[in-house]
Amino acid sequence: MDTHILFSFIGATTLLAIFPGPDNIYVLIQSITNGVKYGIATVLGLISGCLIHTSLVAFGVSAIIKENQTILFSLKIFGASYLLYLAYKVFKSSSKISLSSQGAIKKNTFQLYKQGFIMNVLNPKVSIFFLAFFPSFLFSQSMSTVYQFFILGFIFMAVSLVVFSLFAILAGFISNFLKQNSNMGSMLKWLQIIVFIGIAIFILFSE
Repeated sequence: MDTHILFSFIGATTLLAIFPGPDNIYVLIQSITNGVKYGIATVLGLISGCLIHTSLVAFGVSAIIKENQTILFSLKIFGASYLLYLAYKVFKSSSKISLSSQGAIKKNTFQLYKQGFIMNVLNPKVSIFFLAFFPSFLFSQSMSTVYQFFILGFIFMAVSLVVFSLFAILAGFISNFLKQNSNMGSMLKWLQIIVFIGIAIFILFSE
């Protein structure tokens, strides 16, 4: 087992979870609008949905790798290309972070959990991201590939749960900080681009 790869995966996952995206912005809005426990309910729904995507990728990709090891190289090319595409999409997007809660409908915790779960499960981009991200972080020559994908999936979910929950708990402070620091959006945008490109390079040159 290569623990360095696991620590690299944890670091990359933490950075990706921190940067503002549709999921953590949605969590922030729900926490600001309804309260912390409602934000946490949203987080739990989003994280639960990741289990479906992890299962799809684990069984599908593992079967492909068993058939042909050279396909792993193709997956690495796909993964790096997809991350570079995401970096380009961030580059082309606005650096303004919108935290408006106008029009947000108050819901109970179960409704927000269900909505977070459905939002995640019905988003094919999550499976595509997992497919691009996970194969290059396989960490053991002896362990089943399926088990490795599930371990990576659970690490991804655990890290995202911690980071997103902190977003929910600190929603008021974070939103005020972002509103008071107008340059923060631009800084986070470029940091996100750097992270995507850095992970793409790691995927390309990892053994």
